Amino acid sequence: MTGARRLDGLVHGLGASVLVLALSALGLLLWDVVHDGLGRVSWAFLTGYPSRRAATAGILPALAGSVWLVVMATAMALPVGVGGAVALEEYGSRGRWARLIEINIANLAGVPSIIYGLLGLGLFVRALRLEHSLVAGAATLALLMLPLVIITTREALRSVPVSLREASLALGATKWQTTWHQVLPDALPRLLTGLILAVSRIVGETAPLIVIGALAYVPFVPDGPWSSFTALPIQIFAWLARPGTGFRENAAAGILVLLVVLLITNSVAIWLRDRSSRRRDA
Repeated sequence: MTGARRLDGLVHGLGASVLVLALSALGLLLWDVVHDGLGRVSWAFLTGYPSRRAATAGILPALAGSVWLVVMATAMALPVGVGGAVALEEYGSRGRWARLIEINIANLAGVPSIIYGLLGLGLFVRALRLEHSLVAGAATLALLMLPLVIITTREALRSVPVSLREASLALGATKWQTTWHQVLPDALPRLLTGLILAVSRIVGETAPLIVIGALAYVPFVPDGPWSSFTALPIQIFAWLARPGTGFRENAAAGILVLLVVLLITNSVAIWLRDRSSRRRDA
């Protein structure tokens, strides 16, 4: 028994040490970014346009492009992912084909993002002739979101008590009425948690957008889904590739803006999740 306790304490200490090390490394990275970029963050920087001069360069087109991409990709992936999860979990069988589909979806969640970029290039840019537009970029990121949305939605549906379904069916509701009015509202808070994870993954993606041909220099704000675009990660990458400390400071400031966008997006999703939880409990 004493040996088991010692082993338990050793594992606990090792885990705590790894956690402290990881948090320390993250803290150093954040401090370096804040130290280099906080002085460049200003209203002029947020509302300015790209420039060959680091002191006058702004981030407005990239910021607008990222917002467009996140909103459009979420609008594409959410209904398809939730619908697919409902079809698999509520209407699907538990046979061999169902297990094969589950394995493939789990594997797709671990595929490198650049593979989705190649798929988007072949399907959306070339086959469907969407060119290098926001629609093509958002559709590519939606593909990246889909496996995670499906997996988390299925877990949310599984957490709904079976008794709730049985009670609804016993009162004469159809399968679809039970799913729409009882199961999905009960699973909504956990579903939104999965959406937060999916959005957090795509907001900082660079490789898929570079592959499909997103521009590194865009001197205008996108005016519609068919407009050419850039995004915050691509703009940061372009600044880091240029010589001079000024552009490195711009890149650090861009990283801070990207973190704020991510925090705002997650905060909105968390607020919606908590609101739906309170309404369900009431």
